[in-house]
Parts: sequence; structure tokens; C-alpha cells
Amino acid sequence: MKVITEAILRLELRDTEPEVYYIPEGKILSPAAREYLQQRKIKISKDKPPAVAETEAPQDDQTAEASAKPQMPAGTKFIDEATGAFFTEKPEHMTHLFGNVLVPKNDARILFRGKLDSLQAQIVLTQAIIAEEEGNIKLIDDLGDILGVLREMMRCDVLGEPFKNERIIGLNHDELRERSHDPMKFFNIQQMMLPDYKMGKHYAMLNQLRTQVRETEVAANMAFLDGRKCTRPDIVEELNRLSSALHIMMCMYLGGVYK
Repeated sequence: MKVITEAILRLELRDTEPEVYYIPEGKILSPAAREYLQQRKIKISKDKPPAVAETEAPQDDQTAEASAKPQMPAGTKFIDEATGAFFTEKPEHMTHLFGNVLVPKNDARILFRGKLDSLQAQIVLTQAIIAEEEGNIKLIDDLGDILGVLREMMRCDVLGEPFKNERIIGLNHDELRERSHDPMKFFNIQQMMLPDYKMGKHYAMLNQLRTQVRETEVAANMAFLDGRKCTRPDIVEELNRLSSALHIMMCMYLGGVYK
């Protein structure tokens, strides 16, 4: 039985936006292909109904998903996301994308998760350094808020769940935009001041985190961009907001909020 992979679907549906994807007879969807259709909100059906049967009740999501789920041969544990091949043992050059689905370790989505992991580690290290130097607790707490957002982002990516977040460092999306675009109004700080060592170590560390958020955002765009369409705008947009939040924290630092 031939497996329809995510790569095949991307080519097949590049210029179309169907409401339902009908699985051809004798073929099955790979887990990644099924997830791709779900992300695009395209319903899945095993067989295309005849015109006279169009009024019949459609399959619910669970029925459609069950019909599309490939059956693994006995003794196998893993499946290749791109080819649909099965493995009894995980190859060393591959890693888990989700569940028992494997991709090469240089897959763009794995590289994105690596950037996300590295960014979280840098935030924890920054918090530890600030705490040892008896830095402002509010600064440590605001970094902790950003860390929490990133951890939830990682969880949603791994589980394929929608990511939702309304506030960062206590500010909603509109408030983040206002303060990022007009720091003079809110903090009496000029916009886009070039960092300088005289501004202090903690300020330099905040700026480093800001650049790492930007790098993670680029990695996310590489991982989730399908042609001109982003498959995870929820994640990409939030990373952009996190960059604004770090910029605001830098302005707050210079404005004396964290003293």
C-alpha cells in the first residue's frame, strides 16, 4: 500500500485550497501528511462519495483520522515522516518529530526546536546571573514570563496543538506595539538606541536575548513556511511579539523601571 507523504501533498495542493481531501483507493496518509491537512483545516475522507450521496452525513474528525491512519507492520516501532518507511529501531541520524514519527536531525523543524531550546537555556542562565548579583526581582520575573511563553510554544509545537497567548510581561498585543514603537512616550527613552557597554551588563544580556529571539523567529519561518504560506502563524507571530517584549524590557531598564 502506497503512502502519501507530506511532501507529496505539498506539491499536489500547492495551488489549490480544497475543503476535503479524498484519499485515493489503495493509498494511506503518513502521520505528517494528515497533520499537514489538519493544519490547513482540510477535512479528510477515505473515499470520494458519488454525487447522489452528497447529502449523507460527513465523517467526523475521529472517523476520518482513523481511516487515514497507517497500520504499522508487526514488530516495527517508528515511521519515516517523509517516505512512510517503517523501522524496528530508530536510526542514529533521525529523531522524533512527534510521537513515533521520525525525521532527519537536520530537518528545519528540529533546527527550530534547537533554537527554541537554546533560547530558553540562555534565559535561565541570565536569570541566575542577575539573581547572584542581587538584581531586580521584577526583571527576573519578567524573564520568567518570557520563559513560560517559550516553554508553552515548545509544547504546542511538539504536540501539534494551536498556540494561544494574550499577554507578555503583563502587556497585551496592542500595548506591546505601542510601547515598542514609542519608548519616548512611555519610558523617556529614544527609539532604537545602539547598545553600548556603558549601559551595563544586564542591559547587554537583555539585548543578547533579543537577538536570539530574532534568530529563533528566522528558524521558525524556515521550518513553517510552505511556499508563501506559513503553516504556524501562531508561533511566528508570537516570536515577533517576544522580540518587541525584549526591546521594551531594554527600554524599561534604561528608564529605571528595574532599579
